[in-house]
Amino acid sequence: MSTPTKRSRAAPMSPDQRREAIITATVPLVRQHGLNISTRQIAEAAGIAEGTIFRVFDDKNSLLRAALEAAVHPGDTERRLSAIDMDQPLEQRLLAATEVLHERLTSVFQLMAAIGFNRPPGDDGRHEPPQHAGVLAILEALVEPDRHRLRLPPAEVARQLRVLCFAGFHPLINEHQPLAPADVVDLLLHGVMADADSPEY
Repeated sequence: MSTPTKRSRAAPMSPDQRREAIITATVPLVRQHGLNISTRQIAEAAGIAEGTIFRVFDDKNSLLRAALEAAVHPGDTERRLSAIDMDQPLEQRLLAATEVLHERLTSVFQLMAAIGFNRPPGDDGRHEPPQHAGVLAILEALVEPDRHRLRLPPAEVARQLRVLCFAGFHPLINEHQPLAPADVVDLLLHGVMADADSPEY
């Protein structure tokens, strides 16, 4: 007769892990419902008792601020950009980077719309260096190997790529006709002038 196997209990979370788990559960709720979410909804999403939230955060507003800052923090974007294969041709490197920026900006724009902000949460214009400085530095590094082919320095190419992404992906700027990542890269590298052999529109 076999004896039932005892299930080992999951190791308890550290305070930092608990904080991260609560923030992770909160971000999708904010993106879907805005700031009018309850701590009960957050607790259910996180799989914890409601009171646990207040052992980690002073109040609901503190949690919401932490969740918004986590949602717009560029760390994951920087990691993904840094992982782009530098052996690819310039256009493919820029396309991969633009696809990452498309996901990043679309997510941030959705969050901003949900909470009624006109600038990214946590960005009061006083960041020194700016919050996107790391992203720009990585974009510049992606362009650098082809410096000799460009009219502009890599830092300016990186800046213009970010500007084109922002305008091309923001629904209120592009009148709900967003550019595809490939369109952004083509516009950056080739502009709108037709080659001599290209048909006119």
